Amino acid sequence: MAWMLGVVVVLAVALLVAGQLGALRGQLPATLGVTDGRLRPPSVTPNSVSSQAMLHAGHRMQQAAMIAPLPLRGTPAEAIHRLRSVVQGLPGATVVTQRDDYLHVQFSTRWLGFVDDAEFWADTAAGVIQVRSGARVGYRDFDVNRARIELIRARLAAGN
Repeated sequence: MAWMLGVVVVLAVALLVAGQLGALRGQLPATLGVTDGRLRPPSVTPNSVSSQAMLHAGHRMQQAAMIAPLPLRGTPAEAIHRLRSVVQGLPGATVVTQRDDYLHVQFSTRWLGFVDDAEFWADTAAGVIQVRSGARVGYRDFDVNRARIELIRARLAAGN
C-alpha cells in the first residue's frame, strides 16, 4: 500500500515539474483574431465559451459554449482600454495584442502553467463586445473560462 502512495507522490511531482517547465502551456492557436466579423468557433470539447457560438450552426458545443457578450460602452477604443484595466488585475493575465477594437489576453495558472486564450472584439454593428475564451489543452475546463468572463463582466459593471 505504501508503494501506491509513493507512485501518487511521484506522479504529482512530475506533473508539477512538467507544468513549471511549460509542457502544459499548449500552442498559441493560429486562428486567433476576427475574420469576417467572427472570432474563432468554440472548441469541440467543453473547455471554451463564446458569445458567437450561435453563429456556428451544427457545432456540437454550440449550446454549452454560449455566453452573453459584454456591453460596449463608449467608443471601441475606450471600451477596450477599460477592459484591459480589468483583465490586468486578474491572476495570470498577460495582454498579448491590443488594438482599438480588439484585445487578446493569455491567462496562465500559477502552478501547472495551463494557458487559456481570451479574445474580446468591439462589434460596433451589434453594439457589444464579443468574447471567446478557451483552454489550449485538456478536455474540460470545469467552467473556469465561463467564471472568468462573468467576473470580468461584474467588474466592468462595477466600474473596476
